[in-house]
Amino acid sequence: MELRHLRYFRAVAEELHFGRAAQRLHIAQPPLSQQIRHLEHELGVDLLIRTTRSVELTAAGRVYLRRAIAVLDEVDDAAEQARRIHAGQEGRLTIGCVGSATYSLLPQLVRALRETLPRVEVSVRGEMLAPAQLTALHSGAIDVALLRPPVDHPGIDVETIRRDPLLAVLPADHPLAVRDTLTVADLRQEAFVAHAGNGRSVMSSILAAACADAGFAPTVRHEVTETSTLVTLVAAGLGVAIVPAPSAALDIAGVRYLPLLPTTLGVDLLAATRSAGPGVSEADNPLIGNVISVLRQIAVDESG
Repeated sequence: MELRHLRYFRAVAEELHFGRAAQRLHIAQPPLSQQIRHLEHELGVDLLIRTTRSVELTAAGRVYLRRAIAVLDEVDDAAEQARRIHAGQEGRLTIGCVGSATYSLLPQLVRALRETLPRVEVSVRGEMLAPAQLTALHSGAIDVALLRPPVDHPGIDVETIRRDPLLAVLPADHPLAVRDTLTVADLRQEAFVAHAGNGRSVMSSILAAACADAGFAPTVRHEVTETSTLVTLVAAGLGVAIVPAPSAALDIAGVRYLPLLPTTLGVDLLAATRSAGPGVSEADNPLIGNVISVLRQIAVDESG
């Protein structure tokens, strides 16, 4: 028995007329009648009552029709699902995200994916430091990592999504908070709340480099792993901080975000994926490729 036998029987059973069923199936009537006979012979039961004027279903035929329709619908659904998966329109994936982008890009991305790829089940892991994301990417715990450079790991491919300016974060009652802009040198005498150092956070290295360019080493009083905690400690008056601009989406009372000059100060946001093999990125996976395309479009919309 083949699926075509079920399709033939369904057409005859629904039309109750061999001629109309043959037209519906785009085949000649004699081969159709022969195939239904073969099906009945294989089953060992009559499915149809045939007269010169009519075709009716037997009791067995009525039950078989219901089951045949269910099977055919399931097969058709499976075929459609396979096509959607092949096109990257259905599946599951987990996105990891560095702290600052957790509050800005990640919500945009998830909303866009729900609109454009409604059959994709998305899980997110926010406030992940870059080293933790790379480990999770290698292990398969996440499929796409949104993180800061540098990323120099074998088996990982990266694409720059956008460049984020840097902001100074000050307690709202800080004397410098009345300014419209600041330079890094303006923070020379300040105590800093910083992202975790010793290679755990890229922002720690960026802070050190920016201060070195301004001629001083930062006095770090507190180190944290989450951007939300960092801004909260600034609000408590425990120091100042330097963060990527998207962190300003954290609307925490008691802080002031100020642009840092020169405006060339900034940090890239990257999308990282596993390499699927020599010369092949997992971004070539249709689903992950679609996610990267959505990220690119968000970046274009923001820049435009």
